[in-house]
Amino acid sequence: MGRDRARRAGIDWCIVSEKVDVVLIGGGIMSATLGVLLKQLQPDWKIEVHERLSDLAQESSNPWNNAGTGHAALCELNYTPEASDGSVDPGKAITINEQFQQSRQLWASLIERGILDEPSTFINATPHMTFVRGEKDVAFLKRRYEALKDQPLFAGIEYSEDSRVINQWAPLLMQERRKGEPFAATRVPAGTDVDFGSLTRQLFSHLQEQGVEVITDREVRTMTRQKDGSWRVFWRNRLGRTPGHTDARFVFVGAGGWALKLLQKSGIPEIKGYGVFPIGGQFLKTTNPAVVSQHKAKVYSQASVGAPPMSVPHLDTRVVDGEASLLFGPFATFSPKFLKNGRITDIVAQVRPHNLLPMLKVAVDNPSLISYLVGELLKNHRKKVDSLRVFMPTAKDEDWELIQAGQRAQVMKKDPKKGGVLQFGTEVVTSADGSIAGLLGASPGASTAASIMLGLLKTCFPDRIAGWEPELKKLIPSYGQPLNPRADAARASIAATAEALSINP
Repeated sequence: MGRDRARRAGIDWCIVSEKVDVVLIGGGIMSATLGVLLKQLQPDWKIEVHERLSDLAQESSNPWNNAGTGHAALCELNYTPEASDGSVDPGKAITINEQFQQSRQLWASLIERGILDEPSTFINATPHMTFVRGEKDVAFLKRRYEALKDQPLFAGIEYSEDSRVINQWAPLLMQERRKGEPFAATRVPAGTDVDFGSLTRQLFSHLQEQGVEVITDREVRTMTRQKDGSWRVFWRNRLGRTPGHTDARFVFVGAGGWALKLLQKSGIPEIKGYGVFPIGGQFLKTTNPAVVSQHKAKVYSQASVGAPPMSVPHLDTRVVDGEASLLFGPFATFSPKFLKNGRITDIVAQVRPHNLLPMLKVAVDNPSLISYLVGELLKNHRKKVDSLRVFMPTAKDEDWELIQAGQRAQVMKKDPKKGGVLQFGTEVVTSADGSIAGLLGASPGASTAASIMLGLLKTCFPDRIAGWEPELKKLIPSYGQPLNPRADAARASIAATAEALSINP
């Protein structure tokens, strides 16, 4: 059966690797984080990484394929939804912040152990702000502030409707602003800008030093389960198109949008009912020093009606390879590819009898999303800068260039009530025996990679997790104990990681 499936994938029998403990598919932040955790917990395990491109961190983890926001729900309004009665529930925001604190703790521990370089090579202090206009959004932002200000993880959040104060926080927002227009802003000085590309490459560099084989230009084609419960991973080298296979006791599919197609090929029943809807993005970028020097913050606002949460407009300080720039966007694009370097057949090839109805239901239930995408696709450069001028009234067309960001594969899945739903965020799909797992979805994935991988370890290695916990608590001190209900612990953790990461506000 395995041989037949491999032949259908166009693979002959050729190169055979020795059996390994773990195969990580994909050279992004998720595989890197899991690989480092496993190597700290089980140094004797043999791990292989397979990446289809010629370099690591070239898809979602690439610094220009994402906004670089250290997502902690400090400024993102979609994590604090407004109820029908106008109230604001801080629960989701607190959860996201807890998860980001675990990432901060892990990175701080890895710096202490010499695994990561100087913090400024991948993380920089960047205040997080929310800026809204109009009476309705101003009223909502104030209620959001009231819901968050007494939460320990959101200590230090500030609110203002005073143009003089907001001008001190972010001058570009206030220059030539129309008089009489209601506006408001919140600010958290302790926000961050993260270069996930640099972080990913540093983690993989350490893994290679520890004997992990990181193989680029190798495309995984399919997988079959063996009689002993292990997996045979069939691959093909892009150079010379040499096929082969690797046997592994555990497989993690961290292949971005392609995780769905590989999990489908594995044949695990847990992937039934899932599909993905690809949404691309573009950003306006400027490196003009006169403009860049006036803005040191990530400023988020409200999404347009019908827009997906990942398309919330924001004006961001960005630091990549030590050079500062500003990004504004994202502007949604559409491509049938599940990856920036994917295939145009991706969106059709995913269709199965078990996911067709959920996907059709998503299409029927989300006409505003389709309208939004069409509107975005019709915007030329001038119209996109016009959108920027809502944030920055003084923006000049000639200062800004358009760059292509990455692809986000938003999860579509079965729903017992609606038939099918479009889900934002990330989701780990795991086989019943825990021998294979894959990550679907998008933001805030990279920022919460540590938390996601901790959950995966619990699910996939239930017989080992108890023995690993002492080491996990050294790496992530708040492991198993939420910070927000413990104000003193929250303050201490934030202060300790801020010092270790050199991001004190």
